[in-house]
Amino acid sequence: MTFELRALPFPSEEEKSFYLLFFGDKLLVEEKDDSINILDKSSLYKYSLVTNDHLYLGRLNSLPYIAADLPSIEIMDSSLKLIGLRQLFGLIEDDLFWLAARAYHLINWNKNTCYCGRCGAETFMKESEHSKYCSKCGLALYPKISPAVIVAVTKKDEILLAKNALNKSGFYSVLAGFVEPGENLEECVAREIQEEAGISVKNIQYFGSQPWPFPDSLMIGFTAEYDCGELVIDKQELSDAKWFKANELPEIPGKLSIARKLIDWFAEASFKAHK
Repeated sequence: MTFELRALPFPSEEEKSFYLLFFGDKLLVEEKDDSINILDKSSLYKYSLVTNDHLYLGRLNSLPYIAADLPSIEIMDSSLKLIGLRQLFGLIEDDLFWLAARAYHLINWNKNTCYCGRCGAETFMKESEHSKYCSKCGLALYPKISPAVIVAVTKKDEILLAKNALNKSGFYSVLAGFVEPGENLEECVAREIQEEAGISVKNIQYFGSQPWPFPDSLMIGFTAEYDCGELVIDKQELSDAKWFKANELPEIPGKLSIARKLIDWFAEASFKAHK
């Protein structure tokens, strides 16, 4: 599949456009013959849907996609369903899922920036890009992206996994944290592991990245090796943390997240080493 980021002009009225329609954190889709379909322009009229704040996203396989917010909804047709964005993963093609994630990010940014944070005046969307400007003081507003590191820390044939203190699901995952002003990514990795687990790490290596629109993060993955220190957790952040071998992993995150990719990387490397 090929995706072309927002390219002007806005699709013409005659083009068949597809709409990623959100009500809160759920996407409105059409379910037919056990398949999940994104609504097109004709569906808006068919189901009498009222939408706000259309944002042109770009083209996927040459077809235009538009994000929009549903101020209210009464689902009258049994084929229409609201599905949470996380639950949508695996039900539609990956490229379409990440386009929906982009839509969710931009819709929330748009709703949260109706007024200037500096002078309080109304803001307006620019036509040439996804950005806004203040009608009074001219402040430029771009979509907020919050960088966060996420780290697989290994010690010989074990990986450090922890339970988040606020997560009620009970699964274990790798450690993560937001980057602070004036801090580079490697410094953030070392600080977060020290603060949350009480240990020092070495050999910090970039692994990969992933947008994470819950609500506006960019997750930047790293691997690191245990260096020294005793495992002492920050109980405000974590409820538990332990070292696990690849054949003794606890419940871990689903395949949507880069956290799972980091854990799978460790498990695969460990099994190869023991062949």
